[in-house]
Amino acid sequence: MCTSVQPIQWTSDLRNQNFDGIVLVTQSHESLPSELESLKAPLQDYSAVDSGLGEEVVVIKVPGLPGNRLVFASTGPVNRDYDDIRRFSDAAVNGIQRALKAGMQRPLLVCPPHADYKNNTLVAALGALHALYMPLEVRESNVKKNDHKVCVLGLWAAEEARGTKLVELANALENGRLAYRDIGGSDPERMAAPRVADYVQELFKDSPVKVEVVSDLKTLEKEYPCLAAVNRCANSVPRHQARVVKLQYCGEGPIEKTLMLVGKGITYDTGGADIKAGGIMAGMHRDKCGAAAVAGFFQIVAQLKPQHLKVVGVMAMVRNSVGADCYVADELVVSRAGRRVRVGNTDAEGRMVMVDLLCEMKEKAVNEVSPQLFTIATLTGHAIRAMGPNYSIIMDNGPAHRSGNAAQWQKAGEVLGDLFEVSTIRREDYEFHKGQSEYEDILQCNNLPSSATPRGHQTPAAFLIMASGLDKHGVDSEAPLPYSHIDIAGSSGPFPGVPTGAPIVTMATNYILSDL
Repeated sequence: MCTSVQPIQWTSDLRNQNFDGIVLVTQSHESLPSELESLKAPLQDYSAVDSGLGEEVVVIKVPGLPGNRLVFASTGPVNRDYDDIRRFSDAAVNGIQRALKAGMQRPLLVCPPHADYKNNTLVAALGALHALYMPLEVRESNVKKNDHKVCVLGLWAAEEARGTKLVELANALENGRLAYRDIGGSDPERMAAPRVADYVQELFKDSPVKVEVVSDLKTLEKEYPCLAAVNRCANSVPRHQARVVKLQYCGEGPIEKTLMLVGKGITYDTGGADIKAGGIMAGMHRDKCGAAAVAGFFQIVAQLKPQHLKVVGVMAMVRNSVGADCYVADELVVSRAGRRVRVGNTDAEGRMVMVDLLCEMKEKAVNEVSPQLFTIATLTGHAIRAMGPNYSIIMDNGPAHRSGNAAQWQKAGEVLGDLFEVSTIRREDYEFHKGQSEYEDILQCNNLPSSATPRGHQTPAAFLIMASGLDKHGVDSEAPLPYSHIDIAGSSGPFPGVPTGAPIVTMATNYILSDL
């Protein structure tokens, strides 16, 4: 198993012949800093014969530069009301893709600092690395000469301190995104639950992250009954049997903050008895990106080793299969918190596999230092309807809202372009999930897809709070616990395509890289 990130080097020398081409990412060649003055003249010459220079990626022959070639990828305007730092990552993706077509194997990415976006060079580097990701199945098939699309990615920086820091941060963040993409993007057999557990154990075997895997069926049924209900059908196939993967990191020094993460890891979502019909099942191996985000964030933590921070995480790896033993609508399942839950729709399995693990986190949180609880999931189609693709959604309970948590995440997301929208959990969301008869305390879901349900991405957060017992730890309690639900159905990435890594860059920015 190969989990090595794309090799990265930095240089301040534009004529470093260790590279075979330059990829320039900037708004305009006319505004280059003095250190890059040598790149201005060939671009001016080109623009004299092609007025579309800033509108598409071009390759120019420039004698004396590495490989005698320069790829120019303009960001376009970056100062309009709707522009953000993603202009730099988008341009870097386009530039690197063009460099690959040109045959470059040692591209040097040059993205000069911008006055309004102090992290634009790092964001461009992350864009380039996204374009250079090679899927796990391709790496393991040995059909390629090596495990990387290029031999090395060069990053230009004017000073050594900046270059060294740039490589350190790009390496750490990309290591996390690599693990995320491997788990989240790989097919439902390569990343079936037992193989995810094997991958995670291998990933962290020589790191400060401790890993525990729960696989015993009786333990799952006793400790996590809602998860076990979803697993019931898949459990008859050994290679599809559920795993609960627990992770823990404890930084040096007195702990000042404890993050407690629960990730949805549905390795394949058929919809269960409420089967996904009409050709919409394709891509459902991506329903594990919430759990992939937990693993990816721990990989960043393992790389950067932040002090005074404790992180507890759990990956709920389950396949939502359909068959004679699958759980069905109308079933009553008693959650770990003792709440009687009536199943309304088996395609609402994500909240089921997370709710008992969230309850367990709640039980532990009362003994932790400054705990903050999260669920992370590709949970609802409604999230995409409401906010469109490319954006994560965050929702706070009362204690988290009072601390301004969602607004803080939204602000952190703007730093490196891992963007968030904020939603609010309202009283209607709690009313929606109240039991409709004396048989049940809580209704798991209605009988419609989330995309056809008013407030379809907010109500599941209320369900998770109610069925886990977190409603006993609201602002009116003696032991309030801040909790946020993050829906990444829109931001986790397109299919077909490569997963993005959302929201682990924001998590790192918020809790580890506060000096960015």
